[in-house]
Amino acid sequence: MPSAEAPARDCPLCPRLKAFRDANRAQYPGFFNAPVPSFGDPQAHLLIVGLAPGLKGANQTGRPFTGDYAGDLLYTTLAKHGLTRGTYGARADDGLALVGCRITNAVRCVPPQNKPLPIEENTCRPFFESELASLPALKTILALGVVAHNQVLKGLGLKRSAYPFKHGALHTLPNGLTLADSYHCSRYNTNTGVLTAEMFDEVVGRIAR
Repeated sequence: MPSAEAPARDCPLCPRLKAFRDANRAQYPGFFNAPVPSFGDPQAHLLIVGLAPGLKGANQTGRPFTGDYAGDLLYTTLAKHGLTRGTYGARADDGLALVGCRITNAVRCVPPQNKPLPIEENTCRPFFESELASLPALKTILALGVVAHNQVLKGLGLKRSAYPFKHGALHTLPNGLTLADSYHCSRYNTNTGVLTAEMFDEVVGRIAR
């Protein structure tokens, strides 16, 4: 099985993200402050794709969706549907394991205002494509938000117009994979009512079943 290519700890490919990372290393020297690696089962049948590391979430802990509200909702929901083992403690060393599931981000480095630029999404795409190629048992991809959805389609060489993003949609792709869509499980989306815990649970539950 091929292993996924990952960006170097001091990846220089996106100048804006590198400058932000350097500033964060000075301001938060105890944080991970590097491209956040994927997390989970290498034999996963489900790949969850987020947007990018949160400044005081994954950028702090070094594990996707760990240490912020989005992770609280995501890992609680995964646990409910039998996709985790152990207890989520919001730390990279909490002993949590994913079962049949893996998590990555469309962009591996934390961006200013949590908004990667299109050129940064493009630059990070080879790492995402390598992640896809390393998962031999993959059946379903859950995209959390439009950026993740688009990264999946571009990574597979598919047209966005053929598979429009819609919360709760299940797209059957030409290679046999299923692309599922959900609004991102961010605090902003839940606070504004764009996404509720029940809506997110319904999407994950359908995939798990």
